[in-house]
Amino acid sequence: MSRIIDKSYGTWWPSVALLTAVFLWGSSYAAMKVVVAAFGPMVTIWVRMVVASVMFGAIGWRELVGIRLRDDWKWLALLFFCQPCMYFLCEGFAVKLTSSSQAGMISAILPLMVMCGAYVLLGEKSGLHVWAGCLLSLAGVAWLTLESVPTRSAPNPLAGNLLEVAAMGFAAGYMLLVRKLSGRYRPFVLTGLQCMAGSLFFLPGVIGSDITWKAPLWTYVLLFYLGSLVTLGAFGLYNWGISRVPAGRASVFVNLVPVIALCLGVMFMNESLNMAQTMACVIVFAGVLLSQIRMPRAHGGPTLTPVRKASE
Repeated sequence: MSRIIDKSYGTWWPSVALLTAVFLWGSSYAAMKVVVAAFGPMVTIWVRMVVASVMFGAIGWRELVGIRLRDDWKWLALLFFCQPCMYFLCEGFAVKLTSSSQAGMISAILPLMVMCGAYVLLGEKSGLHVWAGCLLSLAGVAWLTLESVPTRSAPNPLAGNLLEVAAMGFAAGYMLLVRKLSGRYRPFVLTGLQCMAGSLFFLPGVIGSDITWKAPLWTYVLLFYLGSLVTLGAFGLYNWGISRVPAGRASVFVNLVPVIALCLGVMFMNESLNMAQTMACVIVFAGVLLSQIRMPRAHGGPTLTPVRKASE
């Protein structure tokens, strides 16, 4: 049975939601860099989850009434494992080891990972140009990582970039699972459940941490921004948007994340890229653009293949 996309909102509002989500995601790399430097990755991630969970409890607790999770507990557990648990764990340490600009650039491979996952798990076919774009982007990421040298803002870019690649893999799994579950659960509910699961998952790491709460006021403002607008807001908007437009179209918006992260890293974090790293970034973008080209069909115009549920 084909998945039905809700068209009651048209395409305008879902697009606005997705665009807002990716802007918030792009801004999170520079903000995370500052907050992680002050509190450490585990504390930062846990507070983000707690802030988002408290806000969800205050705003959307009625959404949880009457929900039966027993039938989908395996899929939900896998969703929570991918995001927020492993995604934030990898990304939290990644931004501590590499620059926010490089981490943001690596996020450009996320849409291609989603396409590969959809092919393997959902049987959705992609053209040769998509696979070529995937390989080209991966080559660009590899070059960017190999050309990275330790700096004050990126003490171990090789490890940081590899952790960011792993984070994107878990993010791709999260997006595919949201596609499966969004037909049975409201997107805001999935977001709230993810935040609550993350609060429990990261709690042991906080208990064993030597927490230092001495930090400038604006660091706390950024921490609240990450928990409220990025963790709850951005993922809520993206979950809502992806439930109303095809996932392939939704994933295209993620291509804006590295642009935003790179611009904000240069503007506010005094980060820079050398010529080789810049060329590697160009290759990443070229691969992404190649994957998005609509190839002409031999007969007639392009056709749309309905998205199928993973259970079919």
